[in-house]
Amino acid sequence: MECPKCGYKRQPQDSHVMEGICPNCGIAYLKWKARQADENQAQEGSGLNEEAPDHFVSEPLLPVWRRLLTRLMAEPEKVDSVSFSGQALIYVAFFFWGWSFILGGIDWQGIGGSFLHSVNLPFHEFGHVLFSPFGRFMMFLGGSLFQVLMPLGLMLAFIIQRRDNFAASIMLWWSGQNFIDVSPYIADARQRSLPLIMGMGEESHDWGNLLRMSGTLDKAQSYAQQWFTIGVILMLLSFCWGGWLLYRQFRRLQE
Repeated sequence: MECPKCGYKRQPQDSHVMEGICPNCGIAYLKWKARQADENQAQEGSGLNEEAPDHFVSEPLLPVWRRLLTRLMAEPEKVDSVSFSGQALIYVAFFFWGWSFILGGIDWQGIGGSFLHSVNLPFHEFGHVLFSPFGRFMMFLGGSLFQVLMPLGLMLAFIIQRRDNFAASIMLWWSGQNFIDVSPYIADARQRSLPLIMGMGEESHDWGNLLRMSGTLDKAQSYAQQWFTIGVILMLLSFCWGGWLLYRQFRRLQE
């Protein structure tokens, strides 16, 4: 069946989505057709000119953004109180955990002392290996780069493959936390006083080398603050995204 709104053709892998519901944009076929018929009838009755004004030239682009927004804000097809309660508990835990990082600022003791720093570290080290074929500069940068991009890759996987937007919002939170996790490392570029992995000396300090190679060692604090700010923004977006998804599920449970 082809969606009358976005033109998406139902695929075999969409069997988990209820018949009559578009797996891509989430509309109910019959309701959408009925609403369109009512709108067309109202437009004909109002005597509106069919010729659109010039400032509506970009109207064909709107469905793309609507489809994207619909995909990001779509809640699960089936909502039950058990799964909703579990997601609500996870949201509350990550909400308060996230604020502890945000309010703590660029503080190595608070950020590096979190067990999540040890979780992020293997991905950081793998990034060095992954980007090493692209030169010495990218090898140093690759650790921090892969550390913040890996959760975003998982976020896309949850959106596209699993259609689990709530899990995707947690991955966005994780990417934000990784930006915050890197910020003390950047701030330490000049002093190089933070403890590195056993066996690695000051000459292996990623950001000390990166900023020295780019001639911007005096901007270490500024760059650290920028990475921290990006992390805070991503965390706040994840709070809004996950909270809105839970609100919509709550409304459905009430109905």
